[in-house]
Amino acid sequence: MSMPSLDLTPTASQVWQVGALCRAIAVALEARFNPVVVRGEISGFSRVSSGHCYFSLKDESGQLRCALFRRAANLLDFAPRDGELVEVRGHLGVYEARGELQLIAESMRPLGQGALFEQFLKLKAKLDEEGLFNSADKQVLPMIPRGIGVVTSLGAAALHDVITTLQRRVPHIPVLVMPAAVQGANAPQELINALSNLYLLAQTAKEQARDVVQKHKKKSGRTGPVIDVILLVRGGGSMEDLWAFNDEQLARMMAQSPVPIVSGVGHETDFTIADFVADLRAPTPTAAAELVAQPREVWQKSINGLGGRLQQAAFRQIDQQSQNLDLVSSRLGRPSLLVNQARLGLTSGAQRLQLVSTQILKQKQYVLERLRVDLQGALRHGQRTKADLLQQAGLRLGLLDPTLVLRRGYAWLTSADGQAVNSVRQTRAGQRVRATLADGAVDLTVSGSR
Repeated sequence: MSMPSLDLTPTASQVWQVGALCRAIAVALEARFNPVVVRGEISGFSRVSSGHCYFSLKDESGQLRCALFRRAANLLDFAPRDGELVEVRGHLGVYEARGELQLIAESMRPLGQGALFEQFLKLKAKLDEEGLFNSADKQVLPMIPRGIGVVTSLGAAALHDVITTLQRRVPHIPVLVMPAAVQGANAPQELINALSNLYLLAQTAKEQARDVVQKHKKKSGRTGPVIDVILLVRGGGSMEDLWAFNDEQLARMMAQSPVPIVSGVGHETDFTIADFVADLRAPTPTAAAELVAQPREVWQKSINGLGGRLQQAAFRQIDQQSQNLDLVSSRLGRPSLLVNQARLGLTSGAQRLQLVSTQILKQKQYVLERLRVDLQGALRHGQRTKADLLQQAGLRLGLLDPTLVLRRGYAWLTSADGQAVNSVRQTRAGQRVRATLADGAVDLTVSGSR
């Protein structure tokens, strides 16, 4: 479908109405460019309550406002965030209410991390490896700070929110504001200088801290409250707006703080290097102020409660001591009563001792008698056992008597020198041998062998 050509050359007879000119430009863009695919880094991404999303696409040489309406946003398969490199498909148009060029995004896909976000991740990994984010090194917020330091821009809305919150909750605590730029090329150094000035006033448990404060006062001639906690705050913005809080030197300065630092930079979804280094991160500047400022009513109620408990404890102690005093007085007034009580106690103790001694003696006698009976029984049992064993041994020994064998008609032959003859090879004709029988011995002469 061809679009009608428009002649936008101004003439003396043609005067544009603002709205008409915006519509004409929108028609020209529609005819010339749409649809378009744009690649760039997301900046200032936000999602409103209606579900629509608004952000900018940027690169080294330009920036383009974009709108992603709820229908298209619900179709995304990832969560867009600042610094992410994406490719957006949509239609260029003009937002006539403000005369702004914008891209109505219909789809979006991630291409990787943008340059700023990659720098952020690299620095975060480096400082994390060095231990600057170690939770074990985080300082605990004081319950009742003697002074609160605030580092932010004097023109920032965050300063108004913080001061209003502190005045409402803890008007009795002094607040010292150290101004510093929170955006731009000079912001990191100004933030570092502001923190350095507050460190000189900070109360710390480190050695020579008091000397440092006194030296600072004498040198500058300036006096101020003792600072027990520092708030580093700034309102929300894009990654570029908050980039000063991703500075490496600022992170290292924060890590050296002698007192706790609360970071309240941006909105709840914004994260900077300062948030990771700080001892505590708050989602907003107002929340940061609330973390260090318990309302005066809370402390007043607690003090009143403690006062009442202290008064009750004092009254109970007085009553108890009065009773003790009365008891001691009554005892001192009648010493004989104490003597009689002691005599009764001694007599009772002697009786208990005698009774216990008798019982113990009876128990020992009973045990001794039991042992005597057990010993006699054991001896009798041992004698019977030994007699039985001896009788059995005699029977076995009798069975080995050689005469029992001789009585059955056997004889025992021995040579002239008394050696036993148990083989015919040990005899010869004419040899003298002796045969022992059951009832005697007979001398024999060998006539031969076979």
